[in-house]
Amino acid sequence: MTPKKNRVVAFLSTFPPRACGIATYTTDLMQAIDDKFDASYELLAIPIENDDRHYSYPFEAWYRLKLWQVGSFECLSKMLNTSSNIDVLCIQHEFGLFEKKETAFLSFLARLNVTIVITFHTVLPHPEKWFAEKVSMIADKCEKIIVMTQNAADILKDDYRIEAHKIRVIPHGTHLAPASNKPALLDELALTERKVLSTFGLLGPGKSIETTLLALPSIIEKTPNVIFLIIGVTHPNLILQEGEAYRDMLKGMVKKQDMGEYVRFVDKFLSTEELIDYLLVTDVYLFTSNNPLQAVSGTFAYALSSGCPIVSTPIPHVLEVLDKDMGIIIDFAAPDQLADAVNEILADESRLDRIRHVNLQKTLPTSWQNSAIAHVNLFEELLGEKMTGLVYSLPKINLSHVYRMTTDRGFIQFAQGSRPDIGSGYTLDDNARALIAMLHHYQKYPKEQNLSYIEKYLDFIAYCMLRNGTFLNYVDKEGVFTSQNRDENLEDANGRAIWALGEIIGMSGILPKSLVEKATSLINQASENLLQYHSTRAMAFIIKGLGLLKEDSHQKMIETLADRLCAMFEHESTPNWQWYESYLTYANSVIPEALLCAYLKTGRAIYKVVAYRSFDFLLSRIMINGKIHVVSNQGWIRRGQRSNEPQGGEQPIDVAYTIIALDSFYKESQDIIYKQFLIQAFEWFLGRNHLGQIMYNPVTGGCFDGLEKETININQGAESTLSYLLARLTREEYTAMPSTKTVL
Repeated sequence: MTPKKNRVVAFLSTFPPRACGIATYTTDLMQAIDDKFDASYELLAIPIENDDRHYSYPFEAWYRLKLWQVGSFECLSKMLNTSSNIDVLCIQHEFGLFEKKETAFLSFLARLNVTIVITFHTVLPHPEKWFAEKVSMIADKCEKIIVMTQNAADILKDDYRIEAHKIRVIPHGTHLAPASNKPALLDELALTERKVLSTFGLLGPGKSIETTLLALPSIIEKTPNVIFLIIGVTHPNLILQEGEAYRDMLKGMVKKQDMGEYVRFVDKFLSTEELIDYLLVTDVYLFTSNNPLQAVSGTFAYALSSGCPIVSTPIPHVLEVLDKDMGIIIDFAAPDQLADAVNEILADESRLDRIRHVNLQKTLPTSWQNSAIAHVNLFEELLGEKMTGLVYSLPKINLSHVYRMTTDRGFIQFAQGSRPDIGSGYTLDDNARALIAMLHHYQKYPKEQNLSYIEKYLDFIAYCMLRNGTFLNYVDKEGVFTSQNRDENLEDANGRAIWALGEIIGMSGILPKSLVEKATSLINQASENLLQYHSTRAMAFIIKGLGLLKEDSHQKMIETLADRLCAMFEHESTPNWQWYESYLTYANSVIPEALLCAYLKTGRAIYKVVAYRSFDFLLSRIMINGKIHVVSNQGWIRRGQRSNEPQGGEQPIDVAYTIIALDSFYKESQDIIYKQFLIQAFEWFLGRNHLGQIMYNPVTGGCFDGLEKETININQGAESTLSYLLARLTREEYTAMPSTKTVL
């Protein structure tokens, strides 16, 4: 049962259909918080309206602040002060929003007795005294001020004398780029075989689009198939003042220079999905703002997060974010520099690919999912202990990346971002993982189409088996076994294959007979070798696989392997070190889980005793203050080492194995602590980790490859993606899926 929400945050802002960057920003932020924390947070919208047009919102407004109506501020303050539900009022601020109403706005803040968080979308440096005083008066009424760049935070501290503890930097949110088929998108947008330059946003002179038009002839000379997309409607305030004069001026320039073939106006306020499609086919994004005081740009942020190489003028946001490996910074109103920069980038296809990867990597922390986590962490600080535990929403199960990574041969080993890297080939390890994950999915959601994937992964395991009943691990993209099979110890891969085969046989009641018979034949052929393996984890995998078989024909083998593990434990353990080896390395949880499995299969009590002692010891080292910190591949934990400080190198597979083990120990013991740890451990994928960032990409359906000390490895390979899927399927049993209501 989902806990009752006990946190209510109201957002005072503009909202669509009003064409306004802040409206889009607030909508995206609220949607992200709702998606991430639906079970804990209720969000209320208070639209700001500056005229008497009746806006039709896709949500029910809690109140409409009608700036043109006398007494609207007073009415809103009374409603907020008398409401017993609202915990935080989050105000999106720019002075243009409250034009000619600044005094009323300040009086409004002074009357409020609710917790206020304000986001400054513009922070002007070197203010005049009267202006600085006005900003300081706003700051005095707020608990926290959010800005989107460190530069803006420094200006508030240095020029406005606002105390540092009041300021929180949360970068402008961005959308995760979906996995895309660029050729298909180019065809859909009628851009096939074109090199695409683009810019977007509400059109106006401040964007200085003419800078690009003046540069375009020099770009066309070098790249004759180039096209420049000018995406977006004219700013509504500009329409009221002068109509389409600016757009008409740009069209006049295009006509005068006879560039109609090379320029396309997309005169439409695009949905987010439509906009991202255009950005995904963009080869170079052009940001040519002529305002050196523009603190932040959502269009620039969105282009970066789509992987676009950028050529930009030097506004503070750009100077803070755009490194040399992400694009090129040019001077204001410098068409010659723009042309040279674009030509330089377009001339080097490998550089284009490198920039795309770097930009996706560096902007992941700014994704709306991570922005939601950062905002909610701030709200939690302000709300303190009066709130019950924060609950992360469970993402829907999404197999799209699993399908994308699977070819007719099997599951591809690695990915570049979300793009399968067929050159990396295949492994027995990954196809065994894929088989286990898809079997568990089929067990919960028996869709006929997924049987073909189960069969494909099983066929790959059979392909890797040698005549002597052992398995090879590494296969190239052509299906040839590689030299890695001679250079590496393959015991763990062999053990994992046995686990996968055991899973099929254990599900014989729901699977086609042909699959079960094939798995049975393979495991029988392999069984004569299984006692030759002495790798701790290989033995554990084998016990797990054999323990799933319904008959007792392999019980003696299970006992032999379990006895070995117990002997290792007896030899290595001390009162302060309850483990099988003198160090903790990878896949640790699978060892005690295997012993628990051996106990359930044989009834021998010693296996249970050792299983619980070792697992509880492991949990004492990796479950720290409500978060999981699995052992880092940057440095194992050795006997005598006291703590497991977060240092990066945390792998999804280790988190997944811990979750699977916690599930087994909870089901055997019914001890609630294992269930609590399981839920906390799964939230590692959702942002409860030392970086406070998502590890699972809900847009692609993939899982990022590693949590490093300061960054996320954005590649979404087989091991990480399949580990997440197994963890997600395990987590499914403990809570019904939250409602998928949409606030905005």
